[in-house]
Amino acid sequence: FGTMAGKVKWVTDIEKSVLINNFEKRGWIQVAENEDWNFYWMSVQTIRNVFSVETGYRLSDDQIVNHFPNHYELTRKDLMVKNIKRYRKELEKEGSPLAEKDENGKYIYLDFVPVTFMLPADYNLFVEEFRKNPSSTWIMKPCGKAQGKGIFLINKLSQIKKWSRDSKTSSFVSQSSKEAYVISLYINNPLLIGGKKFDLRLYVLVSTYRPLRCYMYKLGFCRFCTVKYTPSTSELDNMFVHLTNVAIQKHGDDYNHIHGGKWTVSNLRLYLESTRGKEVTNKLFDEIHWIIVQSLKAVAPVMNNDKHCFECYGYDIIIDDKLKPWLIEVNASPSLTSSTANDRILKYNLINDTLNIAVPNGEIPDCKWNKSPPKEVLGNYEVLYDEEMAQSDGPERDPRGRSGQSTGAKGSRARDLGKPVLTTWK
Repeated sequence: FGTMAGKVKWVTDIEKSVLINNFEKRGWIQVAENEDWNFYWMSVQTIRNVFSVETGYRLSDDQIVNHFPNHYELTRKDLMVKNIKRYRKELEKEGSPLAEKDENGKYIYLDFVPVTFMLPADYNLFVEEFRKNPSSTWIMKPCGKAQGKGIFLINKLSQIKKWSRDSKTSSFVSQSSKEAYVISLYINNPLLIGGKKFDLRLYVLVSTYRPLRCYMYKLGFCRFCTVKYTPSTSELDNMFVHLTNVAIQKHGDDYNHIHGGKWTVSNLRLYLESTRGKEVTNKLFDEIHWIIVQSLKAVAPVMNNDKHCFECYGYDIIIDDKLKPWLIEVNASPSLTSSTANDRILKYNLINDTLNIAVPNGEIPDCKWNKSPPKEVLGNYEVLYDEEMAQSDGPERDPRGRSGQSTGAKGSRARDLGKPVLTTWK
C-alpha cells in the first residue's frame, strides 16, 4: 500500500485472489493481465527503502503501508529482548508494582521471556550464568533469520567455542563482523500433547502504537513436532524433536500433509479444558494476552509510530508443563503460504479481516482517520488493548497507568498488582 509496488511471490491461487479482490474492491489498483502482479503490499526491505532518508519518498494521506518503519525493534530477536529488559528496568525505577521481584530476584509478573544473552557481545555474562547450572541446555538462534534457519542447541561451553572457531571469530571479547546470535535458556519442560512438543502461532494486529491499539486474531493455531519429545542430550541435534517450524517439520518422514501437524487454538482450548479445567485454561490464555500487551508496551516508546502504518505480527508462544506461557519471538512477516486446506481458510480470513480494519468500509485510505473501526468490521479480530479507552476509564480504575491493566465485565479490577487473572482484555 504505497507509492512503490512490491512484487509478491504467490504460493497459492487463493492468496492471490483474496488480495486482488480486496485491492480491486477498494479501487487501489488496476490488476494487469500478466504474471507480474504489482501490489502495494510491501516486504520489510521495501519498507526500509520507502522510509529511508536517502530515497526521499513521501507518502500521501491516502496511502498506508503494512509495516512500521522500525518494526525490527520488536521482530529482531535481540532487540525484542533488549526492549523488554529496558521496559522492566523503567517500571522498576518508577516503583511500579508490575516490576516486583521474588526473594530470588526474579520478576513475578514480567518473567515471560527465557533468560537470553547476545553473542558475541554478552559472552562473559552467558558463561557466568551457564556455570550456575552446568547441566542446562541452551538454544542458539541468528538474530535476523526465520523458518528455523541456523538454529542449534548446546549443553557444553566447548560447543560455543567450536561455533566461534567455525564462524572465524577470533574472540568473544571484542565485537566481530560475524552475524549476531541470541542464546536463550531452552525450555526443556514443554507441555506435550501425544508426547510431542508444540508452540502457538498467534496473530496480532497493531493499528497504532501511541496510543497503543491492538487486536487479537481468534483463529491462531498450534504447530506440532513430528517426532516425540525427549530431553535426552543424545537428541539435541534432532530438529524434528525440538523445532516446531513447518519449514523444518515438512521434511520429516512422519509429516502429515493433510493436517500439516497443526491444531486450531479452539482445539487446544477444548483439550486443556477437558484435561486441566476451564478456569485454568482461561487463566492461561489471559496470561498469553498479558504477555502480548506487555511486549507491545515495551517497544511502543521506541517505535516510529508513523500515521501511514499498521502491522500484523506473528507471535510464537511456548507453554511449559506448568501451563506457564513463554514469548519466544515475534515475526514481522508471518507466513501467508498455505500447507493445508485449513491453512487456506485461516489465512484468507486473516488477510481479509486485516484489510477491513486497516481500511473500513472499503473506502479510500485516510491516514488521519483515528483508526478505531466499528465492531462489525472486526471479523475474527477482537480488541486486545485500547490505551485511549483504558485511560478514559479514569484513575480509580487504572491506578498504575502504564500497567496495561484491564477491567472485567462489571468494571471490577481485573488484576491484582498486575498479575493476570480472568478478564476479557477489552
